[in-house]
Amino acid sequence: MKAIAIEAFGGSDQLRLMDLPMPQPAAGEIRIRVKAAAVNPVDWKVCEGKLQGRIPHEFPLIPGWDAAGVVDACGPGAAKFKPGDEVYAYCRKPLLKHGTYAEYLCIAESVAARKPARLSFEEAAAVPLAGLTAYQCLVDAAGLKSGQSVLIHAAAGGVGGFGVQIAKNLGARVLGTAGSANQAHIGRLGVDEPIDYAREDFVAAVRRLHPEGVDVAFDTVGGAVQAKSADALKKGGVLVSILAYADEEALKAKGIRTKYVFVAPNAAQLEVLAKWADEGRLRVPLAAVLPLAEAAKAHDLSRSGHTRGKIVLRVG
Repeated sequence: MKAIAIEAFGGSDQLRLMDLPMPQPAAGEIRIRVKAAAVNPVDWKVCEGKLQGRIPHEFPLIPGWDAAGVVDACGPGAAKFKPGDEVYAYCRKPLLKHGTYAEYLCIAESVAARKPARLSFEEAAAVPLAGLTAYQCLVDAAGLKSGQSVLIHAAAGGVGGFGVQIAKNLGARVLGTAGSANQAHIGRLGVDEPIDYAREDFVAAVRRLHPEGVDVAFDTVGGAVQAKSADALKKGGVLVSILAYADEEALKAKGIRTKYVFVAPNAAQLEVLAKWADEGRLRVPLAAVLPLAEAAKAHDLSRSGHTRGKIVLRVG
């Protein structure tokens, strides 16, 4: 099968189109003929070796954790799907080797869900990692409820954009940060009170709009943004982040709660996101759709950090 893989850690120049063995589904697994695979920042971080201390790896290493495609074969005992079913999944495995930048992929059937009928394969592939990250941060970690207020950073990005829509579906009031060029875009996603971080300090903006602070702040940026987000929260509010805390105790000393999330596969939550998508309550903005052979260009786009929506590779 054709796949994009690396044989050593490094930059996007390490990505190569290779012929690799066809994977065979083990017990409880399905094989997917991949139609599309999303590109996420974690993909180029994996290729640069930034996760080698956290997750074991083996070369040749196929990157990619997001896929949408068609079930091609079922391993022994796998009965949730049948060949021909359209599925999507967050495909992270305990070993970094068999990723989604490939024509075929085997995964545990338990982590896959039926593809939203309303979405194309490219749109569906863009949902799992980013959508689950936002869901697990806002629902599981922060416990966001209807009527609460939430500040979402980088609201025009992949995770932030899904966060905005999930928060709206939960009935929350959403404040979102973005640059000047993306103000209208985040409004279309559902942000009630957009904040242009280039024109106004976001803490000052939050306090102007909500003098007591917001209930939840969702940090997808880290660094100074993460630290300052504590000052935008009301006492007892929740700061949830997908980046490690530099000084968590100092943040807690301000009277807030902190949560850290490293997204996990979850088919039941993918089913919720699929339902919302099919009801027209979850849109999937795509920044770029590129052929598999242009994975290096896709990584360079992702690394720039200024895309609106998701980057996707068309595989099959």
